[in-house]
Amino acid sequence: MVNWIPPETEDREMLQELGIGSIEELFRDIPRKARMTRIGLGPSMDEEALVAHVRKLLSRNKPLEGYDSYLGGGIYPRYTPAVVDGILQRSEFYTSYTPYQPEASQGTLQALFEFQSLWVELSNMEVANASLYDGATALAEAVLMALRIHPGRRILIPSTLHWERRSVLENYAQGTGAEFVDIPFDAETGLLDLDFVRREAANDVAAVVVEYPDSLGLLDERFTSLKSLIGNVPLVVYTDPLSLSLLEPPGSWGADIVAGEGQSFGLPASYGGPHVGVMSARLSAVRQLPGRLVGATQDANGKRAYVLTLGTREQHIRRSRATSNVCTNHSLMALAFVAYATTLGPRGLQKVARSHVDRVHALARGLQGSPHLRVPRFSAPYLFDLPIGVEGLSVKDFLAGMAARKILAGVPVDDPRSGRNRPPLNVFLASAGPEINDKAIARYAEAAGAIGGGK
Repeated sequence: MVNWIPPETEDREMLQELGIGSIEELFRDIPRKARMTRIGLGPSMDEEALVAHVRKLLSRNKPLEGYDSYLGGGIYPRYTPAVVDGILQRSEFYTSYTPYQPEASQGTLQALFEFQSLWVELSNMEVANASLYDGATALAEAVLMALRIHPGRRILIPSTLHWERRSVLENYAQGTGAEFVDIPFDAETGLLDLDFVRREAANDVAAVVVEYPDSLGLLDERFTSLKSLIGNVPLVVYTDPLSLSLLEPPGSWGADIVAGEGQSFGLPASYGGPHVGVMSARLSAVRQLPGRLVGATQDANGKRAYVLTLGTREQHIRRSRATSNVCTNHSLMALAFVAYATTLGPRGLQKVARSHVDRVHALARGLQGSPHLRVPRFSAPYLFDLPIGVEGLSVKDFLAGMAARKILAGVPVDDPRSGRNRPPLNVFLASAGPEINDKAIARYAEAAGAIGGGK
């Protein structure tokens, strides 16, 4: 796309039409401190010089292949069968646009319908939308939905909720009057105080939010009775879709809305996106679901057909009646989710999940006794992420020391923004992808010992 730069004569004509004398006057309502000045671009280059410059910049990247990676924390580099990319690269999918015309978009609409159906089955809920931007925005939309379906303005959320998801949640809720109340957690077990939840649930609470597994990698098996503690207050559960191939799904223990991040179903970890948010709910609240839904119907010849239905988003001319300002869904990423899940099937998904759990627990055994590390940091069971406490030095320094040894040791959980930690835990999460074997774990333990021992 080429930016159009109008000639000065047309500039003057437009300013005259607007009744102003200069571009400066046009922008007078924007404070000077909010205006962009210089953006640091150097002098112009010809094509050859520009290519050389870009290659020099790219050389500063550090390819993941040169490291042992234990990064996780919700984004996982799980193996993706080649057939998934083969399906995504079909031009009718990756060039498709919003399926406003169902007669020309049956393939895309069917893929989205299957995506919804898969998430309904995994979460054991009744209806799902056609995806959201990512897990964090799906959680935020779930909370806004809870505010619409139940009276109250207080939202109980885990005090351990990852700072990025918390930030998105707080930004989404601006203007709603919602108040977020932290659920305390036990410093030894890592689990939430459910007595606090029970006491507060009747106090103008619009929703209770829990994670399963949570931002510390932990599983709270008491959640299966949580609904009995909060009554008719909506229970919002944030989860990892793959975990539901092993665990009892939230819908079976009373969840009202289930949201999560579907990245590990066929999408690379990449640079933080694009991802795909998943969201499902009870059928009684279907008209409050945000975004787009695909429904199945029959065409004029009685054949099965798919259409967009219950379009509550603003683009469907709902305006003030829209449930959300979400304008789209992540169709291509949702297709990856479908292709991944159907390629592996239920047994394949369970195999991947169990293999991931086994490697993480092997890592825990391999790190037992490492200086300055408390492994695991909490006593509650963990699944895909091992919570590790650091003693005697900061998580930042430990991870930097490991990175210098070509090991990406994990993901910190503390909020890096100044003054935001409540209080800092000095904990990080270590996961274990398919390439992590016993030799890699031994290298991790040796490097951790060298850092902890001050060598």
